Amino acid sequence: MEKKKLIQIIGAVVAAIAIGAGAYSYYEHKTAELNSAELTLSGNVDVREVSVAFRASDRIAKILVEEGDKVQEGQVLAILDNRELALQLNKAKSQIGVQQATVDALHNGTRSEDLIVAEETVNEARASSTLAQQSFARIEALYKEGAISSQEYDKARANYDATKAKTVTAEQTLQKAIAGPRAEEIAGAEANLQTLKDELARQEYILSEYELKAPANGVIRSRLLEPGDMASPAKPVFKLSILDKKWIRAYVSETELVRIFEGQEAQIYMDGHDTPISGQVGYISSTAEFTPKTVQTNELRTALVYEVRIYVDDPDNLLRMGMPVTVKIKR
Repeated sequence: MEKKKLIQIIGAVVAAIAIGAGAYSYYEHKTAELNSAELTLSGNVDVREVSVAFRASDRIAKILVEEGDKVQEGQVLAILDNRELALQLNKAKSQIGVQQATVDALHNGTRSEDLIVAEETVNEARASSTLAQQSFARIEALYKEGAISSQEYDKARANYDATKAKTVTAEQTLQKAIAGPRAEEIAGAEANLQTLKDELARQEYILSEYELKAPANGVIRSRLLEPGDMASPAKPVFKLSILDKKWIRAYVSETELVRIFEGQEAQIYMDGHDTPISGQVGYISSTAEFTPKTVQTNELRTALVYEVRIYVDDPDNLLRMGMPVTVKIKR
């Protein structure tokens, strides 16, 4: 009886050892498999988009591209009606010409002809003043003798004072002509000229903005306005998909999160295209979220997952916005 119990005990121990060894072997196998196997994710393509709008508000004259066209950075996409602005530019240029002539005249100083006229005016004023002085002297003598009335005396005195004032004015005008314009006058005229030039530069910049140019290499995804429509900064004319960097938005579970890291290489597979596109893991979310409805996994729908972005260069523009793809990441 005791021998039978001993055999049963030994058998149980052997079975336990066998089960433990099998479990340990299975654990080691699964761990090795987990460490060496590819991580396969399902995701969708995301593309950067730009809403391209005019800076100015006016009527669209020309649309130069169609939906689906590839465009290069700086390429003209559309043009506004610029006829009114062109007239303003011509007016500004004319004003600059007038002010430039004024500045040149101030720098050149008084002309010799103007100096001659000023000198002759002084001589004429002095002669008139001398004549008036002599006339007033005679009138004054007669007035003292009582030969004339005070009215005639006052009239002669006023005429003499007026001719003296004209002589002083003519002499000051001559001195001003000889001295030429003051530095303050020249500086003010030059400042006005620069103001007009700055306004012209501003209008020329606005005119350049009447051409809508592509901000980057890309593809015209949507054409939102047509020739004849009124454009404004708040109304995009195009939706432009940027070609530089695309990414795949995928989600991983918490248990798989330890298997990926930033910079890790990845391969992106598309339906109907055998050759994968190379990429690398970029952004890994630090916050868990509930599984989005667009993600198809074998786990429960309420499982918490982490968003991962796999960045990829796509020079052939094979990846489209929202396209479902498969991502394979090797440990």
